[in-house]
Amino acid sequence: MSLTKPFDLVIFDCDGVLIDSEKLATQIDADELARNGFPTTFEDVVRRYTGLSAATMRRMVEGEWGRPLPSDFEEVVAARIKEKYLTELEAIDGIAELLGQIAVPRCVASSSAPEKLRLGLERTGLWPLLEPHVFSTVMVSKGKPAPDLFLFAADRMGADPARTVVVEDSIAGVQAGVAAGMTVIGFTAGGHCLDDHDERLLSVGASVITRSAAQLKALLCTDQVRLRGAS
Repeated sequence: MSLTKPFDLVIFDCDGVLIDSEKLATQIDADELARNGFPTTFEDVVRRYTGLSAATMRRMVEGEWGRPLPSDFEEVVAARIKEKYLTELEAIDGIAELLGQIAVPRCVASSSAPEKLRLGLERTGLWPLLEPHVFSTVMVSKGKPAPDLFLFAADRMGADPARTVVVEDSIAGVQAGVAAGMTVIGFTAGGHCLDDHDERLLSVGASVITRSAAQLKALLCTDQVRLRGAS
């Protein structure tokens, strides 16, 4: 398992890659959709909406069901997620060590709103390892699966998209990275990943799958993407 060309930048998605938040948010989304008359399971949300912004998910749900969600749906979901963040959120095991060792520039590019991004990274102790290079979908006109956010992040970091590697856990995120002309590593360590998650990420263009921070570290610890202290 190796990368085939040198890279100058690593872009990390946040939810499900840096922090194990998708399993919390997915259950809340499923519960709130069902409570409002849109019967939806945890697995439905993982397969259809993971990696998308709240606005994109709303458009998809309303289009599929032919009727609107409550106007305060996002606010209710955000409040419940914040409560879970304060009591249950954890970083992906081993990810802090990895971030502390990457020597090439790295950043975050996420579909989450800036406030949610900062809260999640602060609660898990990752914020000091990444700020100020944390980019949100609100900074571009089109979120994932469009390439805009990844291209924006690469531009802000002064990197060539062709020499950028993306670490993603979602279909939409992999599609965005591929559309941006970047190499995408599929990451399936999050608690939301289903049994066929590897195959689904590979099917939309992920170059390789890593199932833990240790595997990701081993992949990035090469001549292409060096880690501090790596020989």
